[in-house]
Amino acid sequence: MKNIYKILIAFIGVLAVSCNADAVDERPIVEAVSTPEITAPATGKVFVLDANKPTEEAAKFTWSAAKYSASVVVKYTLLIDKKGGDFTKAVTLATTSNITEASILVKDLNQGAIDLGAQTDVASLFDVKVTSSVSGGVPQVAKTAITISVTPYTGKVDYKFTEWYLVGDASVSGWDNNKGNQILFRNPKNTNEYTFTGFFKAGSFKTISTLGSWAPMYGGASGALVYRGKDSDPDPANFAIPADGYYTFSMDVQKLTYKLVPYDATAAKSYTTVGIIGDSTPGGWDASTAMKKSTFNGHIWSLGVTSLKDGGLKFRANDSWDVSWGGNTAFSGGGTGDNIPVAKSKYVIYFNDLDGSYLMIPNQE
Repeated sequence: MKNIYKILIAFIGVLAVSCNADAVDERPIVEAVSTPEITAPATGKVFVLDANKPTEEAAKFTWSAAKYSASVVVKYTLLIDKKGGDFTKAVTLATTSNITEASILVKDLNQGAIDLGAQTDVASLFDVKVTSSVSGGVPQVAKTAITISVTPYTGKVDYKFTEWYLVGDASVSGWDNNKGNQILFRNPKNTNEYTFTGFFKAGSFKTISTLGSWAPMYGGASGALVYRGKDSDPDPANFAIPADGYYTFSMDVQKLTYKLVPYDATAAKSYTTVGIIGDSTPGGWDASTAMKKSTFNGHIWSLGVTSLKDGGLKFRANDSWDVSWGGNTAFSGGGTGDNIPVAKSKYVIYFNDLDGSYLMIPNQE
């Protein structure tokens, strides 16, 4: 009886395989019929990109529909390459499914041109074409490409650093994790070290990396830093502030250590204004661009999204050269009289007049 069952099961298996094979054989074979071709813009179109309009549409590219031997979902890819390139190293501007147009933003066309080696503020020629495919196969490549001229502006500045902010009832934002939280200043010579010297209220605080999120986070006790990588991880202890006053908080995210010590601010000067000045700033070396003074801590200053040019800058008090601060490192630093090097971009800027620390975060849109 067992042998009969085994034979029956084997027979059913053979039938199933046969049926599946028949089903595969009966599937329609999709074949390419005609390629997609760009219909707009016309070849020879000139684009001079504006750094002040990164999120506006640079152009709408349209193309004819690719044809296949069956009704299928067609994926289109809009590609750009250097003039005369073979598109093996092309940059993808857009992908769509069954849609024969794509709006390309200024910032995306700009970055594509830069990624292909274009010089900024100089016109360069590029070829653009469309490809199509079905379920990752049956590719079709446009027979012709259009040629366009693109003058890109300085693109994104290379900035691969992590920011850390204070949160807690001892800090300016309280326990709100996205309300003007105080940023920590980063050591330019050791990017694992962060420091903030300033006013704290009696209470406690932690540090967070992403505004609006409770992780990643650092807390700790007795000099040991404790990391919380995701929301499901245990909540670390708060850093405690025993009384209102000025303190220096520093942490090393590699060594997982921290220090919190009182700071004597009795001799610290108070300034009416602090601003940035230099050939990279809107006023050049002739006029300061004023920063905003913190109402919680009178020694902390900030400046919202501001366009800066290639060059340098310093911080100075009261619109005069009696008191000024500088640095010799981009993005963060302080403590020297040098002009701070600046690469063209839009920045959010923070400054601490107690120790001359600055932090400049580029690529703001």
